Amino acid sequence: MTHYLYLHGFQSGPQSLKARETHDFLAGTAHSFEAPQLSPYPATAIAQAASLIVARQQPLVLVGSSLGGFYATHLAERFRLPAVLINPAIHPERDLARFLGPQHNPYTGEDYVLTEQHMAELEAIQPPAIHAANYWLVLGTADEVLDWRVAARHYAGARQTVFNGDDHRLQRWPQCLPGLLGIAGRAATIY
Repeated sequence: MTHYLYLHGFQSGPQSLKARETHDFLAGTAHSFEAPQLSPYPATAIAQAASLIVARQQPLVLVGSSLGGFYATHLAERFRLPAVLINPAIHPERDLARFLGPQHNPYTGEDYVLTEQHMAELEAIQPPAIHAANYWLVLGTADEVLDWRVAARHYAGARQTVFNGDDHRLQRWPQCLPGLLGIAGRAATIY
């Protein structure tokens, strides 16, 4: 049995549609699923996810969407885990800089403030290299938030599924769900 740890994106949460679709699909299998509400602060979010990984005594696959894809990359490299990345952020310290200041998460109702310190935390966890064989990248070419071509280049050599005309929400994510089972039990490449 494999455990799937879903990491949501910026201003999102475990109640997001992709998280619920993934949960519902895996509920019909022998595998387990977890989608924690991550802190809006990067260092705290990484510490939360890392503690969940360390606590697991079974094979684990990371699934990360957008900012969660960036977090999943950091954690996949750190713990040598396979990861599925949905429209992942590549340089969130740049992408999120325009959101500095007061924020409100519509999923949790939480008010918080993003600062330059949080952008530095994101920059500090940027992996110096990635092992492409450990990733499955799922992208939409009409992503209105992130340029899919940047991710495709960044993860060159990784398995990539690109949906022409799909957006950041990735409407066709349910088509990919059976593919998650192919990752279950696959050991990460040793490096």
